[in-house]
Amino acid sequence: MKQRKSLALLLMIFMLVSLFTGCANGSGSETEPAATEPASTSEPAAEPAEEPVTITMWHTYSDGETEVFENDVIPAFEASHPNIKVEATRMPYDGLKQQIIAGVSSSTAPDVMRMDIIWVPEFAKLGALEKVSEYAEFDAIKANVFEGPMSTNYYDGDYYGLPLNTNTKIAIYNKALLADLGVEVPKTMDELVAIAETLKDRDDTWGIGVGGSATWGMLPYFWTMGGAVTDENYTVASGYLNSPESIEALETIAGWYADGIVGPCILGEQPDTWGGMGNGNYLMIEDGPWYYSIVGDDALNNTVNSVMPAGPGGSISVVGGEDMIMFKTSKNKEAAWTFMQWMLSPEPQVMMAQLGMVPTNMDAAQDQAVLDSPYIGTYIEQLKTAKPRTPSPKWETMSDTIGTAFELVIRGEQDAKTALDEAAAICDELLQ
Repeated sequence: MKQRKSLALLLMIFMLVSLFTGCANGSGSETEPAATEPASTSEPAAEPAEEPVTITMWHTYSDGETEVFENDVIPAFEASHPNIKVEATRMPYDGLKQQIIAGVSSSTAPDVMRMDIIWVPEFAKLGALEKVSEYAEFDAIKANVFEGPMSTNYYDGDYYGLPLNTNTKIAIYNKALLADLGVEVPKTMDELVAIAETLKDRDDTWGIGVGGSATWGMLPYFWTMGGAVTDENYTVASGYLNSPESIEALETIAGWYADGIVGPCILGEQPDTWGGMGNGNYLMIEDGPWYYSIVGDDALNNTVNSVMPAGPGGSISVVGGEDMIMFKTSKNKEAAWTFMQWMLSPEPQVMMAQLGMVPTNMDAAQDQAVLDSPYIGTYIEQLKTAKPRTPSPKWETMSDTIGTAFELVIRGEQDAKTALDEAAAICDELLQ
């Protein structure tokens, strides 16, 4: 009861904040009754006509993604489910969390939403999301999607959404530098570092361009070098984030920076990763599929990609993407669940993959239309070992804490053990 009172108070506070800051309320989408009354008669029954249902959805697809979603994906679903209509609304990302809270507290949230994966545990804890792991079809769906993206829906022993689309980061190499050095794409971190050592006498040239000291940039290297954030159940950080293996991993990465193997982009300085790759400053950067879809032919023609070179922890990257959730306030749960299941099927997953979105359905990931992409296949291979960021309602604070520890060590302002001991203690509190 105390928790419910706290939730109500929190929602009221966010409502007031939204009102005073002029934030718009939810879309006000209307829902229609889902229930149908089966006819009861002794006469031979005519085929029962199901009452049409309209389900509402919020999403943050880009311009191109929205065009395919609204013109191809939704019509395909409605054609196969003629009694269910989908009313989709594209939402601006800025202020979206406040919009969601306002919608939930005023019962104007949509039936379903394409939600940033890092928000799912937070709204699950607030009691705003439907527990989909209790649905009969859930286990079969879970068995056919990549484990890492599925884990992003996990909170307190249950699942509160389905992984709609996913991404991760892979190793992207400058093709001209590889040729100039006469080397192949390295398979291990030791090989990569050995190659990078040969670049140290060149001006403004580095072996590795890490995409920042925050967790999104650092975790692929930290995990690959044997580091950890929490136990496997995401309940405690002490003993993991500050384990001897984690300390050694962070010391190694900081040592690479001090030795000139890692470039200045790790601390947000120039050249940044994309500019440095284009100008030949970096032999390797790590990034997601948007690098290829945005940079285009220059990226395809001038780079070679591979999974992360393996270290003591394996070849590990980080999971990104969006999950599809159902709000508890939905009045059309049966139809909403039908739509969610269909969105995890190969047909819509392959449609969206043509825009560079990596499927979460393993069958869709093996579709020839997906595999014909010059770069999606590497992302799919990397997803087999990619890890989610800790699915915690307080991940964003945890991420800031860990990122600060990483930066202090890389700048040489604190030793790795002290920084990770302090970060682990804070994260323990946040995980309670």
